[in-house]
Amino acid sequence: MGKTIILDEEYAKVSYMPEYKLVQIIWNGTITIEQYQRVFTITLDFQEKELVPIHNFMSDVRNQGVVNPENRKWFETYALPRAVKQGLKRAAVVFDGNIFKKYYLNLILQSTSRFGMPLRFFSEPNEAIAWFLSVEED
Repeated sequence: MGKTIILDEEYAKVSYMPEYKLVQIIWNGTITIEQYQRVFTITLDFQEKELVPIHNFMSDVRNQGVVNPENRKWFETYALPRAVKQGLKRAAVVFDGNIFKKYYLNLILQSTSRFGMPLRFFSEPNEAIAWFLSVEED
């Protein structure tokens, strides 16, 4: 099965990979609040409309700029609860170890743990996919 492109913009590329029950977002540059929220809303709407299983989520933030605290708060209070309700089981972040990103990611980690959802950090997308495959039970 091939992947489905959900969104292809300069600031973010979103694809669905059915063989992994995975949505992958590859971020690029600093984004506005509207762009950030649009990425997640389009992704969640896609899953709801197409009725496809999305158990795994990967966010590649290696080329992402600084994330506005308002975006993080919106993610924690809107996007994450909706994703979990729609069947998301685990998430991975691919990042380069940047200290500012690590601070942001640790805040996201605290949010996902409240939902009992594992979140792991990786340096390469293939490492995240290997982890998804090792824990996928359905």
